[in-house]
Amino acid sequence: MANWHIGCSGFHYKNWKGPFYPADLPQKRWFEFYSERFKTLELNVTFYKFPQLPMVQAWYEKSPADFNFSVKAPKGITHYKQFINCGQLLSDFYGVIQEGLKEKLGCVLFQMPPRMAYKEEKLDRIIEALDLSQKNVLEFRHETWWNAEVFAKLSMHNITFCGQSHPLLPDDVIQNNQVLYYRFHGVPDLYRSPYSTQSLQAFADTVDADKRIKEAFVYFNNDIEVWAVHNALELGLLAAGTKKAPSKKKTL
Repeated sequence: MANWHIGCSGFHYKNWKGPFYPADLPQKRWFEFYSERFKTLELNVTFYKFPQLPMVQAWYEKSPADFNFSVKAPKGITHYKQFINCGQLLSDFYGVIQEGLKEKLGCVLFQMPPRMAYKEEKLDRIIEALDLSQKNVLEFRHETWWNAEVFAKLSMHNITFCGQSHPLLPDDVIQNNQVLYYRFHGVPDLYRSPYSTQSLQAFADTVDADKRIKEAFVYFNNDIEVWAVHNALELGLLAAGTKKAPSKKKTL
């Protein structure tokens, strides 16, 4: 059975105050509250702002000993330069998150722009640029990347193909190495729609049935209506085999 890591894509959302965070809880304690309920967090802030060591070290120090972080690479690497002439940027990025998070560093996520269609030379350029000693994950947003050649080549280099639930993309659970990574973005309404108990149960069953998967990193990004929290908590119960949570929102 896989070792599950289930959490949310970010935690610092003002609309979570009330439905998730107690109304009287100061913002400076939101992460503490989050980390009492989840053991992993996908850091999306690093996509918009290049991480600095003091910031990353603060995440390490504030989090419990058994906590881990998946970190999204800056869009300067994935969207602007698209891995062209960005060796120093990548080196600096890896260096900061490794030094800052140490053993709490989970996966390193690279999200590609929607306009980037599959070409073999693009895939080779990306692979060549990555630090293959890390748990690298590639999330594509163009359907042409869902093909056997991509899965096989990434598998050869121990790079995880990111599966995802997205209105415009295939939702297959892709297993191409021992680490599974999956993002729930919200369907049919992106970043908004909830997931039913039945769909989450089917996902958990699919992952657990594949004995090749040793670790499963799963993050919910349907944050607008606070469903990310509720779906992540429910999937945690389902993956653990405990009694399922109610599939309606409530203050937790």
